[in-house]
Amino acid sequence: MSRSLDIVILGLSITSSWGNGHATTFRGLIRELAARGHRVTFLERDVPWYAAHRDLPDPPYCTTYLYQNLEQLEREHATRVAAADAVIVGSYVPEGVLVGEWALRTARGVRAFYDIDTPVTLANVERDDCEYLTPDLMRGYDLYLSFAGGPTLERLEREFGARRARPLYCAVDPELYFPEAAGGTRWDLGYMGTYSDDRQPPLDCLLLEPARRRPERRFCVAGPQYPAHIPWPDNVERIEHLPPCAHRGFYNAQRYTLNITRADMIRQGWSPSVRLFEAAACGTPIISDWWEGLDAFFTPGEEILIARSPTDTLLYLDQFCDAARRRIGERARKRVLAAHTAAHRAAELESYLTE
Repeated sequence: MSRSLDIVILGLSITSSWGNGHATTFRGLIRELAARGHRVTFLERDVPWYAAHRDLPDPPYCTTYLYQNLEQLEREHATRVAAADAVIVGSYVPEGVLVGEWALRTARGVRAFYDIDTPVTLANVERDDCEYLTPDLMRGYDLYLSFAGGPTLERLEREFGARRARPLYCAVDPELYFPEAAGGTRWDLGYMGTYSDDRQPPLDCLLLEPARRRPERRFCVAGPQYPAHIPWPDNVERIEHLPPCAHRGFYNAQRYTLNITRADMIRQGWSPSVRLFEAAACGTPIISDWWEGLDAFFTPGEEILIARSPTDTLLYLDQFCDAARRRIGERARKRVLAAHTAAHRAAELESYLTE
């Protein structure tokens, strides 16, 4: 690093991880930026649903300001934004189009957009239904930081006119996710995720049907908003809400964990979920559906197991000995710690900002 950077981030939330994965991403990234000597200011819209669930109201590694509306943002933070070496606007920021337009007008340093939801964002932009980004804004930012890589980066530049598209994937915080034996194994296979129409069929295929065929085994599905009419097998435990502080324990209580990918992410490819990295950091073997680019992050058969049918899931549950199962988890953990921690992302962001 040549010098310390003054970075301003306008993001969805850093003070509350309730109902969003953005806070966890920002916390790890900013902590590591601070460790590298950079000064970070985080500007967050003060909204009631996060105000009622603030689990980190004053992050120690950055200066955080809450603002009530656009008028307060402009009045109190224009000088700070104008003086920054880099200003980064995140996806899903309330009134994100107006915030982005103001940032482009005001900032004199590098102006970047951090898309923590790239596949969803692009699908919504194509439908002219994105509340925080427009085609004009995409062309206006100097740098487009994307949670999706591979061909999506070329598409961002070629089809949408982004000036520089660079991958800044999700990452894991190894201080929060690691193997631990306390509590023992409760389930043969578990899954964590909020209900969605597109994920329910593969959940039924890869977990619920295997549960029906193996009533002696134990399964778990954790997450909110599942309809009451879903017929859960008797050997599938349901957990309605699992706070982030309980995620590590959840992964460590499973013989295997299941990863299911949103349809938009499958269409884009190259879009790893943070759940993949978190589970791998815990050394928990992962059974996953397939999407293009997955093998760039984990080697199938060695670091991750691919399932396309109930039979595949049952093969892993029934025929893999504990030693083979543990080796897969250990290899995945080694891979993640070597390339996909918050420290790696901070170094990558630094290099993009100083290109």
